[in-house]
Amino acid sequence: MQYKTKNIIITIGFVSLLILVFFINIVVEDKQISITERRKLAGFPEISISKLLTGETTSKFENYAVDQFVARDTFRSIKAFYSTNIYKQKDNNNFFEKDGAIYKMDYPLNEKNIEKSASKINEVYNTYLKGMNVYFAIIPDKNYYLENDDHLKFDYNLVKQIMNNELTNLKYIDIWDSLELEDYYKTDLHWRQEKLDKVVNTIETNMNLENIESNYVICDVGNLYGTYYGQLSANVMPDKMYILINDTINNCTTYNYETQKTGKIYDETPSQDKYDIYLSGATPIISIENENATTDKELLLFRDSFGSSIAPLLMENYKKITLIDLRYISSKILGSYIEFKDQDVLFLYSTVVLNQNILK
Repeated sequence: MQYKTKNIIITIGFVSLLILVFFINIVVEDKQISITERRKLAGFPEISISKLLTGETTSKFENYAVDQFVARDTFRSIKAFYSTNIYKQKDNNNFFEKDGAIYKMDYPLNEKNIEKSASKINEVYNTYLKGMNVYFAIIPDKNYYLENDDHLKFDYNLVKQIMNNELTNLKYIDIWDSLELEDYYKTDLHWRQEKLDKVVNTIETNMNLENIESNYVICDVGNLYGTYYGQLSANVMPDKMYILINDTINNCTTYNYETQKTGKIYDETPSQDKYDIYLSGATPIISIENENATTDKELLLFRDSFGSSIAPLLMENYKKITLIDLRYISSKILGSYIEFKDQDVLFLYSTVVLNQNILK
């Protein structure tokens, strides 16, 4: 009898908890974005007979229920804690924490993808860039700089070797020795803009540009909860984020080819991704014009998201920099938007992007 009573109490308690959570989820207002995951959250789906019959409403409701579940971040943190501290797994969904910083294991190296990425760059060169000053540089992900680490890494030297063997018409700029682990955010994959002086000097020297004393002011723009922060859900301190400002940057204007809007280099409009402060985030083509330039030189910068933060630091040498992101626009239609003439050209891609083969 006592055993039966215990089971009844447990069952009632469990059902009561389910009902309580159900009503809390109904009452609590839906969130538009997740700061920790740096993405938009699913909203309540539109309901119609046709969408119910096709299963679209059911599928979208499942996404909505998962995204809007009360205390979602707390449960994700608990899961990460159990994976790494209780079950002693080295990583949680390929993310791991070391010395207060978060890393992602981008393993293994996909040699075919590296070759395909190089092939796409060659295709752009052969179509538009012959006879121009064309350079390329590879940005190592921060795992490269981890010392005495037992997590899996791919062969970074092989990445260099493949790219140099394939891109025979481009001049290689090696920036790897111009970076160190402290130049990257702890909660994110990107490099820190205020730490890029050595990289900028290396690029300028190899491209025969003038190393101009820029006299930047370093401005604190608050905390950065990077993309890795949301993926691991670990109890790690956020990064402090800074931007560099001088008269040149303040006087520059941007033009977004997709939205057809002008703006400034730094966009402090609230976003789920703080890194979007640089040039308003990901976009197929955006240009920066230097109104006070003492030169007519232009640069075409083929880049991923790393290029958003370094482009402003190259403006001292150019009247205009046009940034092209081949993840979001096909190389076949570039001629419809850009006049290829006597510009300098720099392909600047991270090992993460090259290993994914996502250039169009």
